[in-house]
Amino acid sequence: MNREKTLILVVFLVLTAATAAVIKHAGAHQKLGPPGVRTAPLPGSRNLQVVLPTHLNGYDILLTTQSQMVVDALPADTSFGSALFTGRDGFKSLANVVLMGTDRSSIHKPQVCLTGQGWEIEDAASKVEQLPMTRPFAYDLPVMHLVATLKTQVDGQPRVLRGVYVYWFVDGAKFTAEHWQRMWWMARDMLSTGVLDRFAYISYFAVCEPGQEAATYERLKQLMVASVPEFQLVPREKLALNARGD
Repeated sequence: MNREKTLILVVFLVLTAATAAVIKHAGAHQKLGPPGVRTAPLPGSRNLQVVLPTHLNGYDILLTTQSQMVVDALPADTSFGSALFTGRDGFKSLANVVLMGTDRSSIHKPQVCLTGQGWEIEDAASKVEQLPMTRPFAYDLPVMHLVATLKTQVDGQPRVLRGVYVYWFVDGAKFTAEHWQRMWWMARDMLSTGVLDRFAYISYFAVCEPGQEAATYERLKQLMVASVPEFQLVPREKLALNARGD
C-alpha cells in the first residue's frame, strides 16, 4: 500500500512539474492577441484608451476616468474606458471597460467589484441572458444579469437601493458572459497557439428604487443595443459563426 501511495505521489509531482514547465514556456513565448474593443494610443503611456462613444441619439455622454484606487489595484498595463450615459428621460447608467494587457489578473471575477462596494448580490435574480443585438447584424450577445441591494443612509435616514449590473467578456474573436469560460479559452489558446487572449471586461450599471429592477433592466438593454456596436468590434462578420468560440 505504501508503495502504491509513493507511486501516486511521484506521478502527481511529475505531472505538476510538467504542467508548470509547459505554462512557463508558453508564457515566455506568448503573443498578446488583438482586443475586441476600439482603442486609441494613450499619449505618454504604453497603455491604450478604450474609445467609447461621445455621441448617441437620445443621450448625453460624459467620459469619465477610473479612480486612482482602481488603477493602483490593477496591473500597470491595464487599459480603461468609462462613460456615464444620461437619457433625455433622466435615466443614468455607467458603462465601464477594463482591457487587460500581458497580465491576466487585470480581470477578476466581476462579483468582487460589487460586494467590495457594499452591494449584496441576489443570486436568485441573477442569471445569464441573451441580448438580441441588431448591429452590425442580428445576433445574440450573452450577458450576465445581476441584481443587487445596497443598504445605505441618505440625510441620516436608512435607505435601500437596488442595482442592475450587466457584464460580459470579449476578445478579438469571441465573447462570453461566463468567467470560467473566459479562463478556459485563455488557457487553451495559450497552450495551443502561444497567444494570450486579450480580453476586455465590459459592464453597465444602473441604480433604481426597489420594485423598478425589471423596468431598469429593459432600459439598460435599450442603451446597450444602441451603444455597444459603437465600440465593440466582435462579431466582425456575419459569416463568423464561431464568435462565441464554439
